[in-house]
Amino acid sequence: MKFEFTTAGESHGKALVAIVEGLPSGLPVDEARINEELRRRQLGYGRGGRMKIEQDTVEIISGVRHGTAIGSPVTLLIENRDFVHWQDVMSVSELSEAPANDRVVKRPRPGHADLAGGQKYEARDLRNILERASARETAARVACGAVAKALLFEFGIEVRSHVVKLGHVPEHPLTATWEEIISIDDDSPLRCWDKNAERQMVDLVDEAKANGDTLGGVFEVVAKGLPAGLGSHVSWREKLDGRIARAIMSIPAVKAVEIGDGVANAGRPGSEVHDEIVFGDAGFGRSTNRAGGLEGGITNGEELRVRGYKKPISTLRKPLRSVDIDTKEEDLAAFERSDITAVPAAGVIGESMLAIVLAGAMREKFGGDSIGEMRRNFEGYIAQLSDF
Repeated sequence: MKFEFTTAGESHGKALVAIVEGLPSGLPVDEARINEELRRRQLGYGRGGRMKIEQDTVEIISGVRHGTAIGSPVTLLIENRDFVHWQDVMSVSELSEAPANDRVVKRPRPGHADLAGGQKYEARDLRNILERASARETAARVACGAVAKALLFEFGIEVRSHVVKLGHVPEHPLTATWEEIISIDDDSPLRCWDKNAERQMVDLVDEAKANGDTLGGVFEVVAKGLPAGLGSHVSWREKLDGRIARAIMSIPAVKAVEIGDGVANAGRPGSEVHDEIVFGDAGFGRSTNRAGGLEGGITNGEELRVRGYKKPISTLRKPLRSVDIDTKEEDLAAFERSDITAVPAAGVIGESMLAIVLAGAMREKFGGDSIGEMRRNFEGYIAQLSDF
């Protein structure tokens, strides 16, 4: 049994749409819980004006009846409220005459998909590229991730994120326990548990805004309550760490992924890297968690910890140099309304992508057409682990 999703829609189009397949029947699916995840994605100091326009909410179109999944594909729709100002520019139908303000994009932004996408798809108006490449698409992913979280919640699995570095603050990424992470108020400026570091981050955002610049950073996503045994060592396709890395790297502007202490471990001797195995009342465990909850592509029962390294946003208020794709003359890059930073939002998106991968691994491992059948299979496996 597979858990899969796909999204459709453009940044300033009529709506974003997502289809989720593989939910067992009987799983509670609540629009309010999805909307809360969408709200979390829109938060964070340094976000742009688009967040005030949209106030995202989801409408479930199919696959749910009387609050529970019925086993068929679930369709989710998120309206783009800003479409009212873009109806001519983003019209699906051919227009008899060009809009008064056609918003054609000819000056690609360094660091964005504009130029490479235009070359690939022969797009003389780069808006054809940037509308889909925009991080606006991730609202649909977060809606899918909320559904995945609902499935994981049935088995005592939770997923949360926090910001561990913004720009150069602090010098080294922060570490936090699960208790510290879940204590962070979602309405905090940058979803960072260290309030002193967060104040410095806020000052850095203000400085970047004054300079017409943008900031990247590092977010960490943590999953707690996972059983040992998700994923597999038998094929490169089945290794869970590879699947997670792909999912996190697919988030716009993420350029590197780290699992556990992967970066630091590369420079340490093995005696200071590998987590020693212990046995107690709860069964097998590890004395440390430098591996981040994965060994050999398989979960080991410890907290799963993944970090995403996000580059600064490509749209700058003080634009970088570019070239007009028609005239070939040097010019400044185009400016689209954007954020100063979106690292906290990237963390929420990271939660969604990790939850989707984990929901897929759970469905593959435990199957079941109904949530009751899946739960029985899960409980049988947990009993097997306790006897190992």
